[in-house]
Amino acid sequence: MNTDSSASPLILGGAQTPRAALPDLPPLALYIHIPWCVRKCPYCDFNSHAASPTLPEEEYVDALLADLDQDLHAVYGRELSSIFFGGGTPSLFSAQALGRLLKGVEQRIAFASDIEITLEANPGTFEQEKFTAYRALGINRLSIGIQSFQEQKLKALGRIHNGDEAIRAAGMARQAGFDNFNLDLMHGLPDQSLDDALGDLRQAIAMKPTHLSWYQLTLEPNTVFWNQPPILPEDDTLWDIQEAGQALLAEHGYSQYEVSAYAQPGRAARHNLNYWSFGDFIGIGAGAHGKLSHPDGRILRTWKTRLPKDYLNPAKHYQAGEKALSNEELPFEFLMNALRLTDGVDAALFAQRTGLDPLSLAEGRRQAEQSGLLQVEPSRLAATARGQLFLNDLLQYFLI
Repeated sequence: MNTDSSASPLILGGAQTPRAALPDLPPLALYIHIPWCVRKCPYCDFNSHAASPTLPEEEYVDALLADLDQDLHAVYGRELSSIFFGGGTPSLFSAQALGRLLKGVEQRIAFASDIEITLEANPGTFEQEKFTAYRALGINRLSIGIQSFQEQKLKALGRIHNGDEAIRAAGMARQAGFDNFNLDLMHGLPDQSLDDALGDLRQAIAMKPTHLSWYQLTLEPNTVFWNQPPILPEDDTLWDIQEAGQALLAEHGYSQYEVSAYAQPGRAARHNLNYWSFGDFIGIGAGAHGKLSHPDGRILRTWKTRLPKDYLNPAKHYQAGEKALSNEELPFEFLMNALRLTDGVDAALFAQRTGLDPLSLAEGRRQAEQSGLLQVEPSRLAATARGQLFLNDLLQYFLI
């Protein structure tokens, strides 16, 4: 594989745009994938696997640290601004296992003084004692997978918790010492009406989370729902839910900062913001993805061995592959992330994160602005309200 991306200059309108070295590297985050769940949900296309009665915690933590060791050469001297435990269901792991892992990570990479450490959890895995212990480890943010509070909807989604457990989860999080937590909530569920969706949203708001991820159920390939599609609401109902829900969230002080993310003032997820602004992140764990920038201008995407049994096999490699992003790919890759942010990004960030001349975007910008999908604001790169709704159409203007 040719990893010298400077060897392929971007050609646009007959001019070549050289790739510059990056004077300042982006913030660095760490994503840790825990691939096991109590049960695989029928809508889920993440790399998750039904857990056996006994999880290989010790072996998996050993593998995660060994995996991280192999990435350290690319991040020497940098510090972590955030850590995110995703899955699967990371809260299936004991506090003892996660504590050993966090200690091992900190011994290898310095933590920022204000590091944000998020753990995904489901109400069905909430245990007061365990979550108090998580907080004592330095985990300072929870992301709780609620999806719905209504029994019929939870059953249709294959969730293992009930509505009462979902409601108790927020109180238990606070009692455990978490003053910063997200609730994951879906809309557009099978046979869901506008009143059903708003009822779920009102209940979530009443729990006073600092952050809400509120997003529409979509049918993804390689899921049970893809092969056996449920009956979903009509498009008109979906649109009514979206409009009314966004108004309700705004009324209660939740500002939309990304397509499906809403936060109280100052509570936007830093890990998410780094990701959407084309920051760097190491990905460790079965199936984890990463993106790392190098001072010479190279930007690499990496992915790890997907199946837990292979990831835990010492004869296998942790890293399954890597790809150097070419100059031709970078505008689309950058904007695919940045334009998801409601306010977009400072236009100067494009050059800072990619090493490319902003003029390489000029023709795409002109067409996207004329189409009404991109804001006419030279100092920023931001989608219009219509562009947010038709993001895929907007991004087509930046495909080379």
